[in-house]
Amino acid sequence: MKKDMLFVIDSLNCAGAEKSLISLLTILDYSKFNVDLMLFGHEGILQGLVPKEVNILTPLKYTEFTKMNLKKAVIYSLKKKKVNMLTSRINYSIKIRKQKYSHAEEARLFWESAGKVIEKRTKVYDIAISYAQGIPTFYVAEKVKSKKKYAWVNVSYRLNDKEKGFQKKFYDQFNKIVAVSPSAKEIFLETFPCYSNNVEVIYDINNSRFIFEMANLGEAYEDDFDGLRILTIGRLAHQKGYDIALAACKKLKEKGIHFRWYALGIGPLYSEINEYIIKNELSEHFILLGIKVNPYPFIKSSDIYVQTSKFEGFGLAIAEARMLNKPIVTTRFDAVFNQMIDRKNGLVVDMNADAVCDGILKLIGDEELTKSITQFLSNEKKGNIEEIEKFYHLIG
Repeated sequence: MKKDMLFVIDSLNCAGAEKSLISLLTILDYSKFNVDLMLFGHEGILQGLVPKEVNILTPLKYTEFTKMNLKKAVIYSLKKKKVNMLTSRINYSIKIRKQKYSHAEEARLFWESAGKVIEKRTKVYDIAISYAQGIPTFYVAEKVKSKKKYAWVNVSYRLNDKEKGFQKKFYDQFNKIVAVSPSAKEIFLETFPCYSNNVEVIYDINNSRFIFEMANLGEAYEDDFDGLRILTIGRLAHQKGYDIALAACKKLKEKGIHFRWYALGIGPLYSEINEYIIKNELSEHFILLGIKVNPYPFIKSSDIYVQTSKFEGFGLAIAEARMLNKPIVTTRFDAVFNQMIDRKNGLVVDMNADAVCDGILKLIGDEELTKSITQFLSNEKKGNIEEIEKFYHLIG
């Protein structure tokens, strides 16, 4: 008899956790599982890649309610006698505007405001999986009935005492917690040492065959630029270190390098990044491409891949660039050495613009080093679909 399984994630935009989930779903054995997928944000760019065997659940009533304009929301809440939904929405809106919050703080404020009005799942599952920390974890803990529950942690998860106290009662509801790298596990346990016997490591799954096939489909850069192409992939957010990337870009321009630096991603820092680009006359050098359903032709057509992250749980975009044999310059974030070997498959540099700029210049100026790195990459093991066996063992 098939087991009923539920995955919950914020959305299916083009971030590492989302791509990892898509990879997992593409190789899952559907002769053994009936799979439901719950999203808090629908119509993400990767949603079209979800296998047909997966049942994407209809949006939560509260999710639909938050999409209404205020006038329509007021009318709906009065007509349906759902004034508590309106109050929750207004409370969250007021709180979130007061200052800048971390992802963990935003998730707590949302759940404190809306958790009580979000409906529970009536179906009872054999397995329920929160595939990201924050709201998906809160939802699975409080709103889902399941024989077993598992929580994924896919960032370097450091929390202050207030957030730690809030989140512990949710993690207490899970049978196991899964970190996507040894360093992600170590950092999680710095915050929650009480779970030392309850955390396992399963790397973000990346399917090399899928990536190779996708890299040969669709279009990449549409300009006719003939110089060095640098690529960065990541949400336009603090975590990804775009302040470092922009400052490094400015330094490369000042040195007269013939290059363009492209960024694939969207996020809350778009206006701030765009303002910096304009102010520093980098419009021809730092190009914001938004998000693409298929980023792999862009990786394939680039000369150097650069990651300026300040923290990562694993660094899936680096893994994808490695699979496509692209020389890499990356900052020395917590999890970087889970997959990088400095001067072997790329350069690992200090977390500042000078170091990133120098790393790029080193690859440009040292042909032997770049050739050696490319050769090493071409001989590296590609992909890690064997991680699916760890997944089966976990839920078995």
